[in-house]
Amino acid sequence: MEKKLLALSLCVLLLTSMSLVGCGGNNTGEEKSGPVFLNITTATTGGTYYPIGVGLANLWNEKLKESDGISVSAQSSAGSVENIDLLRNKEAQLAIMQGLCGAMAWQGKGPFEGNPYQDYRSIAALWFNVEHFTVKQELAKTGTVDDIKGLHFSVGPSGSGTETSTLTIMEGLGLTLDDITSERLGYTETAQAMKDGRLDGGSFPGGPPVSAISDLYASPLEVKTLEFSDEHLNNINNVFPTWDKWVIKPETYTGQSEEIHTIAQPNWLAINSDIDEEIVYKLTKTIFENLEYLHGVHKATEQISFETAFKGVPVPLHPGAVKFFKEKGIEIPDNMIPPELKN
Repeated sequence: MEKKLLALSLCVLLLTSMSLVGCGGNNTGEEKSGPVFLNITTATTGGTYYPIGVGLANLWNEKLKESDGISVSAQSSAGSVENIDLLRNKEAQLAIMQGLCGAMAWQGKGPFEGNPYQDYRSIAALWFNVEHFTVKQELAKTGTVDDIKGLHFSVGPSGSGTETSTLTIMEGLGLTLDDITSERLGYTETAQAMKDGRLDGGSFPGGPPVSAISDLYASPLEVKTLEFSDEHLNNINNVFPTWDKWVIKPETYTGQSEEIHTIAQPNWLAINSDIDEEIVYKLTKTIFENLEYLHGVHKATEQISFETAFKGVPVPLHPGAVKFFKEKGIEIPDNMIPPELKN
C-alpha cells in the first residue's frame, strides 16, 4: 500500500512539474507577452492627418509587428475633438491632434468646458497645421481672411479640430456664424462643393500640400488662399494663444506663383496614459529612426525633428517617450515631464 501511495505521489509531482513547464516557466523568469493591438485616429481623408496616420501605422507594423507583436491600425474621424472622445472611450489609443484642441481638452475649455481630459500624454510634435482659408478668386476682395464675411463657407466637420480652430479664428476676427452661411463638411466634400458652385469657400488647415487644396488649384476653378496680417494674428492669439506666422512657399500648389502669408499651429501625437511604457518607447524610437520613410509618405513629415519635438505640445510626455528622448541625450523641459515621474 505504501509503495502505491509513493508511486501516486511521484506521478502527481511529475504532472505538476510538466504543467509548470507548459505554462512558460524558464530559468530567466521572463514571459513572452501576447500581441498588442493599437488604433490611431486621424481626421477626414482629404487633409493631412489621415495619410500620415496611415503611414505611421504602416511603419509601426513593418518594424514592430513580427518582432514585438505590436499591430497598429489607422482610422479616419471628424478630427481632433472627436479624437479626444475616442481616446476617452478607449476606442483609440493614439491620435493626431491639433495643439489648440489638445490644450482645450487638458484645460477643460472650449468644446471641453466642464469636461476636461487629462488621462493622455504626448509622444512628440509632428508638423504644423497651416491655415488655408480658401475661396473663389472672384470673392477675394482684399485677399485677407476678412473676405469670408458674407460667404457660403465650410468651417469643417462637426466635432472636428477644423471646426474648433476655424471658430476660434473667426472670434479673433470679430466674426460669428451669423456673419457667414456656414456648412460643416470634410475637406474633400468642401472642395467638390466649391467646384460645383454650391460653396464659396472653406477652411482647410493642414500640412502643405493639403490634398484637397491641391485638387482645387489644379481644377478649372480659380481660387485664392487668403492671408493673415500681424494684426489678425495678434487678435486671434488673444482668444487662445496657439498660432505663429507661416509662409506657404510659391509653387506649393499648381499656379501659385507668390508666397501666401498665413498662420499655423502645431500638430502632435497623443497616446493614452495607460499604454505600457516599453510599447510607447518602441513606438517613439521607430518614428525617429525612420524619418526618411515618413518623408516618403507626406512632405509635412519633414518637419519632425529632435529640435522641434516639444514645440507647441500642450500635454506632458508619456514616460515611454521620456525614456527614448533621455536615451538620445535630448533635454526635456520641466513642463513636458509627466506628473507620474515627478512624484
